[in-house]
Order: sequence, then structure tokens, then C-alpha cells
Amino acid sequence: MQSKAATPDEYMAELPEDRKEVMKKFRKTILDNLPKGFEERMNYGMLGYVVPHSKYPDGYHCDPELPLPFMNLASQKNHIALYHAGIYSNPKLLKWFTSEYEKCADSRLDMGKSCIRFKNPKKIPFELMGELVTKMNPDEWIAQYEAKVKS
Repeated sequence: MQSKAATPDEYMAELPEDRKEVMKKFRKTILDNLPKGFEERMNYGMLGYVVPHSKYPDGYHCDPELPLPFMNLASQKNHIALYHAGIYSNPKLLKWFTSEYEKCADSRLDMGKSCIRFKNPKKIPFELMGELVTKMNPDEWIAQYEAKVKS
């Protein structure tokens, strides 16, 4: 479900009532923990957290007009999803996350390569999600991205 919203605030305003509070809390968790240098904006119809062209002029290799994506947060039809490129590209970070998730969550981890899905909004481990957000700054993400894409 990609939104046509032009801004993150428009995205939040158009959410179904039953998702607004949890998405507001998730967004705040991200913004409170997001390392300096990332920016929030709409990205692929979702809330996006990107490395702006001012920091990384090359942009995204698939479309250099776009800033380098890092994370997206979305309210999908049947779940809330956090897409985190760092856990997709960094096995050490993935291992840390899955281990910590088992310790603090009372539900099974539902995850794809970079997508963490939360079908029950009442079971989102916000503290862990905030810690995950802090684990990679823009310079580390750029280095990881270039090592994977430009090698």
C-alpha cells in the first residue's frame, strides 16, 4: 500500500484511525533515535529515512535522482513494517537484532530480508526498535552500501 502523500505529516494524517497512535509512537521512536545526518521524507510511498544528496551526492544507484535510502516505516494492509537496509546488508547487525528480539519480545519474529513485520501493533518492542535505529550512522551506512553495491 503505497501512499500518495507528499510529506510525512500528510502520510500520518491519512492513516486509518486504528493505526494512527501506534504509527505516531513508532515514528517518534525513530526520530528520537535517528543518528544525525539522516533525514525523514516520503520515500516509495512510505515514511523514509535517507541520506540526503547534500551528504551523499551520488544518490541511490537504482535512481541517482533519489537520496540514498536507509529505512522505511509503513502501515501496510495487514501489518506495520520497518524496512531496515542495515540489517539486510550487515550480518553482524542482523545477528544482534534477532538475538535481542528473542530476549524482549513475546511473539515470534516475522521478518524478510530487510522487512520486520508487526501484525499485532500491541507487541512492537519500541525500545529495541529505538536501539536498532542508533546502530548505524550515515557514514557507516554509506560505507556499507558502497562495499556492497560498488564492489
